[in-house]
Amino acid sequence: MALNEHETSQLKAALQEAVVKCSERCLYQSSKWAAELLTAIPTTEDNLEPEDSQMTEVPSDGQPPIVVTGNLDVEEAQLEAREINKYLLAKAFFDCREYDRCSAVFLPDTVLSGVLSASAKVPANASPSNSKGKGKEPLSERTIPSALPRLSQKSLFLALYSKFMSGEKKKDEDSEMVMGPHDGGNTSNKQLNTISRFLEVWFQQRTLKSGEVVGSQGWLEYLYGMVLAKDKNEEEAMRWLVRSVHLYPMNWGCWQEMTALIGRLDDLNRISPHLPQNIMSFIFHLHASLELYQSTPLLSNSLEQLLGIFPTSPFLLTCRAILSYHTKDFVTADAEFAQLLAQHPHRLDCLDHYSNILYVMNSRPKLSFLAHLCSVIDKFRPESCVVIGNYYSLISQHEKAVQYFRRALTLDRTCLSAWTLMGHEYVELKNTHAAIESYRRAVDVNRRDYRAWYGLGQTYEVLEMHTYALWYYKRAAGLRPWDSKMWSAVGTCLQKMGRELEGIKALKKALVVDSYWDGGAGSSFGSGRENGGLMDPELLLQIASMYERLGDGAEAKAYMEMCVAQEEGNVDNPEASVINIHADSGSSDDESKPGAPTSGGNGGNVGTGVTAATSKARMWLARYAISTGDYQRAMQLATELCQDGIEVEEAKALVRDVRTRLETMEEGSR
Repeated sequence: MALNEHETSQLKAALQEAVVKCSERCLYQSSKWAAELLTAIPTTEDNLEPEDSQMTEVPSDGQPPIVVTGNLDVEEAQLEAREINKYLLAKAFFDCREYDRCSAVFLPDTVLSGVLSASAKVPANASPSNSKGKGKEPLSERTIPSALPRLSQKSLFLALYSKFMSGEKKKDEDSEMVMGPHDGGNTSNKQLNTISRFLEVWFQQRTLKSGEVVGSQGWLEYLYGMVLAKDKNEEEAMRWLVRSVHLYPMNWGCWQEMTALIGRLDDLNRISPHLPQNIMSFIFHLHASLELYQSTPLLSNSLEQLLGIFPTSPFLLTCRAILSYHTKDFVTADAEFAQLLAQHPHRLDCLDHYSNILYVMNSRPKLSFLAHLCSVIDKFRPESCVVIGNYYSLISQHEKAVQYFRRALTLDRTCLSAWTLMGHEYVELKNTHAAIESYRRAVDVNRRDYRAWYGLGQTYEVLEMHTYALWYYKRAAGLRPWDSKMWSAVGTCLQKMGRELEGIKALKKALVVDSYWDGGAGSSFGSGRENGGLMDPELLLQIASMYERLGDGAEAKAYMEMCVAQEEGNVDNPEASVINIHADSGSSDDESKPGAPTSGGNGGNVGTGVTAATSKARMWLARYAISTGDYQRAMQLATELCQDGIEVEEAKALVRDVRTRLETMEEGSR
């Protein structure tokens, strides 16, 4: 995706405008994102002179300086010019976190209550869904305009957004201590209804019979969609957010709200055709796919194309590191995060993901350094608290880890990592009730978090409530169908419930998944995993044991032999192409991957060597050989067991038993 000079210039102008417009509306995270992307566009030495824009114009003498962007809509421009002093006052109040004062500049309580009392009479006569009300449209037109104040859309957005932020602030203040005795997670934003009703009236006034909103710029659609999403009206929220990105696509906050509403890959594929076809939509698709834990070569290719345009973008470099994390290439992910940290040493965004990687790699020195760095930069950022909590967890100080995760949640109740990781810590502390509550709150924040679903399954399995555990494991497997750990958990749970056949199918699915990734499915963007193409001996042993309980000795023997064969490597899996999971554990996401290759695609594999699983399989095969009278094979296996160093005493006893049987046979033959 290469852009010519004209397209690059247009992109720069659009991002410059987005930075200023988002900042004017106090959408500072969106403004920061656009500014980072803007500065990531390479600039040639010939193009270093200041660009022509409003920001560089020198005002003539006696004229006020230009402090805001212009507006192509003449009526809106006149309103903004008339409100400029009030707007500057309101923005100053917002920046000082005085949200109620900010809102009252344009919408005092008296005006707001008048609008809401008038709007209460409107739906019966002016609701678009009421066919009888259509004939009474003049009445609604007489009622609504008299109630609404005449404000520019920018001022109205700022007033209503500050009202929303005021509700969020009071919600946090009213919330009880995190995981305290009265913390039910039920506190809501009490301003949502007020904002929603006001915007309903505003849109009713401006909506034509064709459904088009006259003169709308997309910002109020974004706010309305955000309010509807908070109120759990997700379908309607998505509709308004899509409208918003069509009207103004450079508002990254709107794309993020849409991402939060997408729970499955099917949802993303369903809305993609309805989105504007531009670079923002391309970035959104990448971001949403990563949030859905996708890690296909196509996604990697899209990311590389974007990095060709924004080579130093910290957002895209973070996406690349997270993509490596999703493919379990922890070494590459570590290197990419380390490089990103070297380039932006004061940037804390997504460092909680980096701490997870270092935790999995058991890299205590690096995690210690990262925790210290975060503490120095800003110890009261949720990301910093999560990083420090991960460090204490790594050194087995679980009480301190919980303390820091709770501190992160005090700062931000929607911090997903903190809820999930705190659940893990409570599991370590054997506090299953608190662990379940933490995982449930994580799912409430983000239902796409497979780790929380998996954690719930684990916790209920500890409590021996296998039916509940199975349901949660299946949810986790549906969200991450190409992770063998998920299917292994499903299979083990089914085994404990006595559903052996279904359990075998789930475990075979886990083998297929391992073959897919280890066989080089992700090699186009670096799988980074060793021993590609090998199967997990533990899974093979477990499948063989389940076949044995079903009385299928031939299948049990076949899988035991496959288990032993993993010691040497270079083993083909003849059943990989025909193994299927039971339909009730399936997921629509399964169709997002191509067919899994067999594990024999990598010819230079090194075996696992002797493991506890392979030794158990060899012991089983030795006893099976004795039961079938194949004493030579039994002696060979028993002798190998003596050399393994695992279960040596049993192996020696087996050798003596086989030797005795052979001597008895020789005496009998004489």
